[in-house]
Amino acid sequence: MPLKNHVVIVTGGSAGIGFAVAKRLASDGYHILINYNSNKDGALACQSEINELDGACSILQFNVKDREQCESALEGFLAENPDLSIYGLVNNAGITRDTLAGLMSDDDFRDVVETNMFGSFYLMRWCAKKMLLKKRGAIVNMSSLSGQVGNGGQLNYAASKAGIIAMTKSLANEVGRRGIRVNAVAPGIIETKMTAEIPFLDQMKKNIPLKRIGKPEEVASVVSFLISNEASYMTGQTLSVNGGLYFS
Repeated sequence: MPLKNHVVIVTGGSAGIGFAVAKRLASDGYHILINYNSNKDGALACQSEINELDGACSILQFNVKDREQCESALEGFLAENPDLSIYGLVNNAGITRDTLAGLMSDDDFRDVVETNMFGSFYLMRWCAKKMLLKKRGAIVNMSSLSGQVGNGGQLNYAASKAGIIAMTKSLANEVGRRGIRVNAVAPGIIETKMTAEIPFLDQMKKNIPLKRIGKPEEVASVVSFLISNEASYMTGQTLSVNGGLYFS
């Protein structure tokens, strides 16, 4: 089956890292399915840029933390596109609700974990079932430096991203014998709208061995590698993209 018939789902593909990942994978030749929750304009902008590059792209709205909504939307997409087959998944959608643990509400903790970790689980489970039938596929889960080392004010976010690393290893163990690879990427400080709001960003750069923050395209290139056959003997791994801020 040609790559243009291989669908790679990119959740949260309407901005930031997800936007860059979608564009890069489209340039690799895959049919990209951009998921968005509320930022339809961003998803359409990404689709437009991919189309300008003669890439194949569709957009699909659903909230990743709503299992029924996820599965219904994806099943509907496949029913409308019988020539396409699910080949890859990039679990990129995520949120933050940063505050000190003593001030964190139950809702702040629950919303982050349900979106970041439950959402990734719902998509991994659904995609794995499709991939097992074909005995091929690649999943890349977006973790974070916070999930590797923890971070003050991000107890909920760090917990969700650490959980993603553990889920990556566990699923890799389950499905590897059927030709499906599952890996994770852990970005550090990346140039996005969210990081632009970080106080003392210039001071933080001084602690990074490469002395700068990363670009979304630099994360996208690692995701591209893990989805491709170039990484055919890699599974259960977490690749850090952090400029040397943490040596994993």
